[in-house]
Amino acid sequence: MKMCIACGMPMTAIADYPLLDMSKNYCKHCAHKDGTMKTFDEKWHEVTLQYAQNHNVDNAVAKQTAYIILKKLPAWKRRW
Repeated sequence: MKMCIACGMPMTAIADYPLLDMSKNYCKHCAHKDGTMKTFDEKWHEVTLQYAQNHNVDNAVAKQTAYIILKKLPAWKRRW
């Protein structure tokens, strides 16, 4: 089973891949409509919003938590 390098989601079905392209190492949620991978800032914003909503926390807490989560993933390790 592949894991998305940008968000960590398990990719278990062809529908999990952008444009159904199983050669990609990132999931459909981390891709633009054209299949290219989103930037760190785009994912950071999305994960921040999801975390704040799902855990009912302040945006500042969600932003810091999202940063900590994302920086551990393979796609973003080279940023540091």
